[in-house]
Amino acid sequence: MRVRAVTPERLVTEIAARVVELPRDAWVRLAVDGAEAAGTARLADALVEPLRLGGRAVLRASAGGFLRPASLRFEHGREDPDAFYQDWLDVKGITRELLEPLSPGGSGRVLPSLWDATTDRASRASYVDLAVGGVLVLDGPLLLGQGLPLDLVVHLWLSRSALARRTPPERHWTLGAFERYENEVDPALLADVVVRADDPRHPAVVEQG
Repeated sequence: MRVRAVTPERLVTEIAARVVELPRDAWVRLAVDGAEAAGTARLADALVEPLRLGGRAVLRASAGGFLRPASLRFEHGREDPDAFYQDWLDVKGITRELLEPLSPGGSGRVLPSLWDATTDRASRASYVDLAVGGVLVLDGPLLLGQGLPLDLVVHLWLSRSALARRTPPERHWTLGAFERYENEVDPALLADVVVRADDPRHPAVVEQG
């Protein structure tokens, strides 16, 4: 294993180039996985323009738009790390509405979000059509190990100390969920690209071999 330091800009360029080089006769379901504190949304946002400049249609979405209703998420309290780990994401909904339509032979017609967790109501998003060869850029935590049909996964890894340091105090109750994720799923083993992100100014790509 080799760890290669890159700039944030170089990281975006390398990931985008890898996606652009993929065959254009199919969609690409790209996920940026990791704790919010790792900057998953920031990286996902940064990938949009380079992918478009590479000739790909892009749809940006977040797993936060596919959470289950509050009555299910908070069934065991609002700060239950086990519920956060296994019950918050609507796996069936995100698969049915966003990921399966972009599988080979799919319709390409997707729903960018299903549920508004702030209002605890349906998001009222409209279906959109993503052209064949287009790229879905999805960000969110705890995405691996759930059977989600994804084509390329970038995992932003944080050490335990960095995760605790960069997670707001009011969200420290989620730390146990990420510890379970690390121990039970080992996302760094499953992801296609692993990035050490303890210092957002100096990411490092983990290369096997």
